[in-house]
Amino acid sequence: QVQLVESGGGLVQAGGSLRLACAASGRTFSRYGMGWFRLAPGKEREFVATISWSGASTNYADSVKGRFTISRDNAKNTVYLQMNSLKPEDTAVYYCAANARGLGLETKSYEYDAWGQGTQVTVSS
Repeated sequence: QVQLVESGGGLVQAGGSLRLACAASGRTFSRYGMGWFRLAPGKEREFVATISWSGASTNYADSVKGRFTISRDNAKNTVYLQMNSLKPEDTAVYYCAANARGLGLETKSYEYDAWGQGTQVTVSS
């Protein structure tokens, strides 16, 4: 099974940008679809974005569409989340996750097989 480690979180002002990275161990990374979820205090875990195993298909939550971009580099076993025009309501712990279907359509937590430990993103107003 793939192991995932996120990085790139931090504190940023509203309107700023961050790029999260998720490094995966194991030689089967390219077979997995990848996703990003977030968990804010007092809220349920929320789907953010997903990408298919090939990178050809992506899907986004309405709340981030047009501001966030998910991408992957299979040669580096890494998936990215570029976050632009950040808002205070984007503040959360961001988790990357891997799913075996790999279609770029998986938006539910239960569709994912492996999770990282999370990275904190804080957007100040």
